[in-house]
Amino acid sequence: MNSPAAEVVRLLTVRGETLAVAESLTGGLVAAEITAAPGASQAFRGSVTAYATDLKQRVLGVDAALLERRGAVDPQVAAEMAAGVRKALGADWGIATTGVAGPDEQDGQPVGTVFVAVDGPRAADSGSAGGGKVASLRLNGDRAEIRMESVRSVLALLLQQLASEQPENERAQDTEQNGGF
Repeated sequence: MNSPAAEVVRLLTVRGETLAVAESLTGGLVAAEITAAPGASQAFRGSVTAYATDLKQRVLGVDAALLERRGAVDPQVAAEMAAGVRKALGADWGIATTGVAGPDEQDGQPVGTVFVAVDGPRAADSGSAGGGKVASLRLNGDRAEIRMESVRSVLALLLQQLASEQPENERAQDTEQNGGF
């Protein structure tokens, strides 16, 4: 069984699509996980680690008023980060992580509050603003555990979106590659 990152790379490569990553609390761990997968260069465009709140606005285009009103740990911020990195790096898909890994709360949010988001090519077609899907998480554990679970969660959300938007020709290729099963 492929790792989630390897499966993401495989699916994107089959589809001829690309991915960009925006990270805050994960600090580059999502990009590291993806680039550890063989063939990542076929699908991975790059990443932005916007740890500082002002970078979320300046580099990723997150609405300054939203950041001022709600802080960086917010579902809409995650959605705008995913859409922003997708646009900034010219990718078909953008994913993002923002949250509180600890040891202290941030923006009034407790440790373990995490938002992960996916923005994809069908988001524009459906007219949804700022992305396809956001998941709100309440994670337990220490700082390292919260960060690693955030990586797993954003990759799982992307895999879910890729599966739900799987083109017909990819299903046929998958069946062919798996010996007709």
